[in-house]
Amino acid sequence: MTTPITLPVSPRLRLLGLLALISGTLLWGTSFVVVQGAIADVPPSLITLVRFGIAALCFLPFLKRDRRLIGVGLELGLWIMGGYTTQAIGLIYTTVNRSAFITSLYVLGIPILFWLLGRSVGRVFWIGAGLALLGVGLLSYDGTPPNLGDLWTLGAALSYTLYIWRLEVHTPSFNALTLTAAQLWGTTAIALLWVFLGQAEYLMPSSWPTLPWPALMYLGIFTTAFTTVLQTWGQRFVGASQASIIYTLEPVWASIFAFVVINERLGIQGILGAAAILSATLLCQLAGQSDRP
Repeated sequence: MTTPITLPVSPRLRLLGLLALISGTLLWGTSFVVVQGAIADVPPSLITLVRFGIAALCFLPFLKRDRRLIGVGLELGLWIMGGYTTQAIGLIYTTVNRSAFITSLYVLGIPILFWLLGRSVGRVFWIGAGLALLGVGLLSYDGTPPNLGDLWTLGAALSYTLYIWRLEVHTPSFNALTLTAAQLWGTTAIALLWVFLGQAEYLMPSSWPTLPWPALMYLGIFTTAFTTVLQTWGQRFVGASQASIIYTLEPVWASIFAFVVINERLGIQGILGAAAILSATLLCQLAGQSDRP
């Protein structure tokens, strides 16, 4: 099994890495509202294909013909595809706030994965895991009964867990822009296959004028291309566990934008559930979970 290479990181580079990841969470937070609006017009598979196709074109100059890089791009693309698609499907049935906070469970998924890989995990983590499960339960009963979207969104959390882990493994070996290009094109290829097998009619040029292009362009350029390079570059200097603390800002931004744009509010029970998830996340990370093997 390939493991990440530990390299000395200067305080300046670590700070820049932190700022890159924070900027990414801000942009991700805006995407929930945009995706929820777009899926009213087109299926999630097509949203994923178009947004990643646009992002991949932005990084075409950095793509290289390297067999190993192609394999890494397809691997990372598989996890990205799984995360973005299950999240988009989930938003058909659930709210922006519930989607954002349930997705944030990937922050707890990383220490669980490290434990399964043989790393030491303290008692505090298990307390945090129970607190997080309580938070998900509170969110699921926030005004409406649990729905299929909540389950799909848990699938997104699992996919993001595996993606963040594998990204940490591969970032030391490749240039950030080159690796970004590879994973964007890998995701696009997988999404194209899915659309071809399930919604091939959308590949016909006659259907293209009906697509919600402003939303898709925003998703492709800002919340996919730009955020992918921010995350790829930032995780060169910030380990997976530390990065996961920063990623808890994503649902916070999502809730803010959901309130401002569509006036979506969390009830008291939802607020308690969200607070429980974020508290569990910070508890586990501040307890000293190691960043690298």
